[in-house]
Amino acid sequence: MRQLTLATGTFETHRKPTRREKFLSDMEKVVPWQELCAVIAPYYPKGENGRPPVGLERMLRIYFLQQWFNLSDPGAEEALYESVSMCRFVGIDLGREPVPDETTILKFRHLLERHHLGKKLFREVHRHLESQGVKVTQGTIVDATIINTPSSTKNKAGKRDPDMHQTRKGNQWFFGMNPLKGVKAPIGVDSKTKVIHSVVAIAANVHDATILPDLLHGEETRVWGDSAYQGQTDVLRQHAPKARDLTNRRYRYKGVVNEVERARNRIKSHIRSRVEHVFGVIKGVFHFA
Repeated sequence: MRQLTLATGTFETHRKPTRREKFLSDMEKVVPWQELCAVIAPYYPKGENGRPPVGLERMLRIYFLQQWFNLSDPGAEEALYESVSMCRFVGIDLGREPVPDETTILKFRHLLERHHLGKKLFREVHRHLESQGVKVTQGTIVDATIINTPSSTKNKAGKRDPDMHQTRKGNQWFFGMNPLKGVKAPIGVDSKTKVIHSVVAIAANVHDATILPDLLHGEETRVWGDSAYQGQTDVLRQHAPKARDLTNRRYRYKGVVNEVERARNRIKSHIRSRVEHVFGVIKGVFHFA
């Protein structure tokens, strides 16, 4: 291991570790870096022509920082120059080398998108979790969240982006299509471990229930969901034959409340509410809002 320069050293004897440093320390230990790099390696430049590429694991770590802290390409470059803890996590010694510029970070992200490596990395993470004893069980909670983006501005032709859509929740309208999951973010979550096992990106104007088959792994014995997924019993029988339909039912019709159905929904919601913990991490911790 190379000796660190003074650029990475610290003389602050009373310094307290920050939450970011603790988080990055945990991620250093739990993320299977070598396995994930092996997924990307066949597509990564070998440096046979021109300038040698930046190390694959270093670029992957920068990509993870972008996801964890919701950083743009220029924002990731600036954050690495400003944050000692991020530099250490990535393995950059500013006394010897600069941070990869925003164009290099952009090209790596496009490499992952071009070869659809996001799904492969997602599957590799699940294989790693299963090897550590964290397995997907037979209960699935399906739900969707809204990840809002700023309203689209018109281009030179006077038109808005055709890939952007809008949806309404309550009396509030939301607009856009976020690259994480889309404005409508349907996910399938294990009811016991709260691990996301399925995720699909859809436009805001697509109804949640239409994507239900893609949120199931097929071995479920129970499926929970809010009232947006009611009436999908035939879909469940086709894609998860063993599953009981435990989605919430409408309990109010023409001003009349069915108290029995309302009580059943309340019982189901004790389990279904666990999906909100996942959305809390996505929005509250990783700031996809």
